[in-house]
Amino acid sequence: MKIVNIENSEHYKWGNDSDGWHLHKSEDLSIIEENVPPNEKEERHYHNESQQFFYVLSGVAHIEISGTVFEIHADSSIHVPAKKPHQLMNNGAVNLRFLVISQPKSHGDRVNA
Repeated sequence: MKIVNIENSEHYKWGNDSDGWHLHKSEDLSIIEENVPPNEKEERHYHNESQQFFYVLSGVAHIEISGTVFEIHADSSIHVPAKKPHQLMNNGAVNLRFLVISQPKSHGDRVNA
């Protein structure tokens, strides 16, 4: 066992300038911390097997799930079941930081919607 943080975890970039850090990465569970700058969004997609839980650390997330947009503020969260099309957006003026917890892992289980 070890203590993990963004300084000692696997890092990746996505979109124009978003960052992700794998805080935990296994077949059964994925925990990622992400930093999304203003006006950045991910591609709309769904996962065949993975359910996801988004927990906002700072900023405001907008997540469209099956046609409904949810506004999630810091210290709040939302669950996205498998097979539900969704898209995360940062429509705010400050960086968005959040945790996304996927069970099982979502990498390799993504389908554009």
